[in-house]
Amino acid sequence: MRVLILNAGSSSLKTSVLDVPRTGRRMPAMVASANVDWGSDATRIDASGGVVKAIKQFETDGLDLSTVESVAHRVVHGGPSFVDAVVVDDAVLRQLDELAPLAPLHNPVAVATIRAARQVLPGLPHVAVFDTGFHATLPESARRYPVPHRWTKDWGVRRYGFHGLSVEWSVERAGQLLGRRPASLALVVAHLGSGCSVTAVLRGRSVMTSMGMTPLEGLMMGTRAGSIDPGILLKLLREDRLALPELATELDHASGLLGVSRKTGEVRDLLDLAAGGDGRARLALEMFVDRAAGGIAAAVTALPRLDAIVFTAGIGEHAGSIRAAIVKRLAAVGVGPISPAENGRDRMIRAASASKGAAILRVEAREDVVAGRHAVRALRD
Repeated sequence: MRVLILNAGSSSLKTSVLDVPRTGRRMPAMVASANVDWGSDATRIDASGGVVKAIKQFETDGLDLSTVESVAHRVVHGGPSFVDAVVVDDAVLRQLDELAPLAPLHNPVAVATIRAARQVLPGLPHVAVFDTGFHATLPESARRYPVPHRWTKDWGVRRYGFHGLSVEWSVERAGQLLGRRPASLALVVAHLGSGCSVTAVLRGRSVMTSMGMTPLEGLMMGTRAGSIDPGILLKLLREDRLALPELATELDHASGLLGVSRKTGEVRDLLDLAAGGDGRARLALEMFVDRAAGGIAAAVTALPRLDAIVFTAGIGEHAGSIRAAIVKRLAAVGVGPISPAENGRDRMIRAASASKGAAILRVEAREDVVAGRHAVRALRD
């Protein structure tokens, strides 16, 4: 089945067209791809314009859009209602609207894109695929927070986890690189991009993940703080330092690497600044490495052993020096050092050994492949 994939993120619309086998696990064939930059503020996007621009780019490249049979949309947060991929109708869109407060950087953009795409391509089935779905296997001890029971029972406070499509692909690719069945592996997947998370995966199932009820929890990120003392937030609100909307904005858009460096949330730019002697840039990168290594080490404790650490997403794939610095911090859990070199290809950076511990892998994030497969399965079933 030929599937148009629309991956609406907080900074861009990533699109691709894949020929996805209707059965089996064969690799979908890439037909075309195009990216549309939303600009610096994804809350003010022109979703219809973005979808139209991507389609025009496909047509310019010679793709006949009439050959597309369905559209798959990546949606970050599925809430308690959506685990499996679902064919979109008006009722589904209304339910997705209600989830916007749980992922305000991501879900409103995705839902706007779905609405726009349904208008532009009304004759095709549209399928929503959820990043939270992969983490439905979290055990209750990992899913629950140590808060009053009524928070969980009456208000739905729980861990969901994110980057599930990326983690699912990383597990499959790890099996290929290691020459083992994914269901036999104990892995930690470090998805390090503008958003960052680590997930412990045992026999193909998520058993621990760093992001929580929202994508704000966990590691330090590009513009998000990650986990900080909640008492800080209470203090700022109690003393009227920030109003609630301001607090939400600063935690989402002005924290993390950007907040510490005061210049940028992009690792590539921070590396250049640090090399030029910028102390704030150096501090931001040191803090990022510390928190990523700590997250990986914590994830290891959820596994009976560690077969491999998988680095993926923009930083995990391309920032070899950051990856090597993170691994260096893991010596205490038996992981040996790696080279900072990067050649842009999926590979085993270092094989597992008795002296150097678990294997270290580099995997390109391919959420589009997983989204396409889930969409085909939803339409087939």
